[in-house]
Amino acid sequence: MNQATSPEQQKKYERNTFIFLAVFLAPILSVIIVAGFGFAVWFSQLAFLGPPVS
Repeated sequence: MNQATSPEQQKKYERNTFIFLAVFLAPILSVIIVAGFGFAVWFSQLAFLGPPVS
């Protein structure tokens, strides 16, 4: 932010940014990361490694 913004505007901006990160971005990224890892494991077992055996 530039120097012309008031402290109230700065607080509002920071609050909105935190809400966006905590409520939207973090859960979406978590789901994408877990799903991507699961897909990679599934595909590697499908194509190269075969199912896990004991």
